[in-house]
Amino acid sequence: MTRHQEQIDAVVQRGLQKILSKGLNDPRVRGLVTVTQVSVSPDSSMAKVGCSVIPAEHTKGSLHGLNAAAGWIGRRLGEEVRMRRIPRLRFVEDASIKRESRVLGAIQEAVRREDAEADRGQRESDS
Repeated sequence: MTRHQEQIDAVVQRGLQKILSKGLNDPRVRGLVTVTQVSVSPDSSMAKVGCSVIPAEHTKGSLHGLNAAAGWIGRRLGEEVRMRRIPRLRFVEDASIKRESRVLGAIQEAVRREDAEADRGQRESDS
């Protein structure tokens, strides 16, 4: 990916996050919606927008609402950023945050077990 393409992705991501932080009037969009990644096509006709929704049970409905409002969001994006061509938006779930959370949870649990075993070993050697 070229530096120019990365800059376009970043500009679109910041613009979308700003728009979504103000909220939508769609009742399907619930919870905290975060734009985690944006991938704009080389010709700037399409943008795949990875989103994370917390709590997770609102993900499906929120993504459906975001895709239904994609035209409106795209028009707001056109007002927010300076680009020759505003891409059509397609919102998808970004599960990377959920995976990271599971991995970090597993690491924390392993550290906790290791600390507990070390404490037991220390107490046994002190006796």
